[in-house]
Amino acid sequence: MAGLLLAGTLAGVLAPAPAAQARDTSPRPAACPEGLPDGAACWTGTDANGAHYAIAVPARWNGGLVVHAHGGPDLGDASDPRRSVEDLGRWRVMVDQGYAWAGSSYRRGGYGTRMAAADTENVRRLFVEEFGEPRRTYLHGQSWGGNVAAKVVETYAPEGGPYDGALLTNGVLAGASRGYDHRVDLRVVYQYYCANLPRPEEKQYPLWQGLRRGSTLTTAGLRARLQECTGYASPPGERTALQQRNLDDILNVTGIPERTLESHLRFSVFTFRDIVHERLGGRNPFSNRGVRYTGSHDDKALNAGVERFAADPAAVRDLSYDSDLTGRVAIPVLTLHAKDDPTAFVEHEAAYRDTLRGAHRDRWLVQTFTGEHEHSALSDAEYAVSLAALDRWARTGRRPTPRSVAAACPAFDRVYATGCFHDPGYRPASYSSRVRPRPGGTSWPAMTAAQAKAWSRVPGVGIAP
Repeated sequence: MAGLLLAGTLAGVLAPAPAAQARDTSPRPAACPEGLPDGAACWTGTDANGAHYAIAVPARWNGGLVVHAHGGPDLGDASDPRRSVEDLGRWRVMVDQGYAWAGSSYRRGGYGTRMAAADTENVRRLFVEEFGEPRRTYLHGQSWGGNVAAKVVETYAPEGGPYDGALLTNGVLAGASRGYDHRVDLRVVYQYYCANLPRPEEKQYPLWQGLRRGSTLTTAGLRARLQECTGYASPPGERTALQQRNLDDILNVTGIPERTLESHLRFSVFTFRDIVHERLGGRNPFSNRGVRYTGSHDDKALNAGVERFAADPAAVRDLSYDSDLTGRVAIPVLTLHAKDDPTAFVEHEAAYRDTLRGAHRDRWLVQTFTGEHEHSALSDAEYAVSLAALDRWARTGRRPTPRSVAAACPAFDRVYATGCFHDPGYRPASYSSRVRPRPGGTSWPAMTAAQAKAWSRVPGVGIAP
């Protein structure tokens, strides 16, 4: 701790973050979440943009820092002070491995990948101001946070810059202009079969809006309508024949797992509403023109009756600029993904692989896969070995392999006893094998570096913070 205090004294010689210091952004001592290693010290604070953050430093600090990007996005209007603290507790394995940890709750809820990337970079700078420059700095992004961290890599991590590597776990790595097409399909297929979102007697709106502005529908109300149509929450024997057929058709056509049907539908309703109404000024970034739906009991009727719409090119540009990835990577990136992830399908990794390959930067990428079945968290032993492999790669230049990571995992599992489930021979199929592509939507990257540079000169491009 004496070293930390000395580092804080010296922090005044470091360049400040570019954001205007309109408030006291200094970290304040706080109670650590339960489960952090003994002797760890924790701080919380609020940055100049209003984003709450949390920091932890273990008693036996190895001099490294993990900067965490959380998933979501959450949909509250303001920054949630609990989010970064909860994530610190969830990924305490990184502190247990000797790393300091810093994570932002982002300045607001709602969609905004570049905003979240800027807030993630800002918490790194705040750490440096208070504790000095770490020996090594790594990014970690989980779920949508994988997209955020990948955007940090492309925006704030040039070769020789402040970041030494990135660990992306169960990441949404296809970006938003294509990464949510399966939820677009779910939204229209659901309405075709269920016709209750909206109901015929309710005010109608185009389904690409997710939900009309001003609607008072709650998540409980959505669940009730989903149950009414499909009986998804009931044992199969208690569903009506129509409910079972509706459920079978929706699942078979969209390829969405039954256990995450509700969460995907929530996203296609509430998060789409945020994207369209709050971030894109009511413009439509989504399309299902040219998509043929198959797998139902009557595909001809489905394709004739499902709602169709075409995207506004300017809205697509703004969503793409905000969230799509160019593949312009200059630091080691290690990914870890459950093969049976029911939320961010493993085929996101194929999209990311093809994105870096299209940018001729795939030498910076190593992808690993596990036989796990959940999205929100993986085995602690796997996080620990992945971070160790990334650190060794960054320090020595020796690129790991999926097999070497898998072989090293049991040593960590002797500490954590959470299991090692790596499948070093696995390779995901193309993104279009899982999510129906739109015309012209099979080549990667979805946004080239040249496009990103050109679009950056357009006034008001993207999604405002």
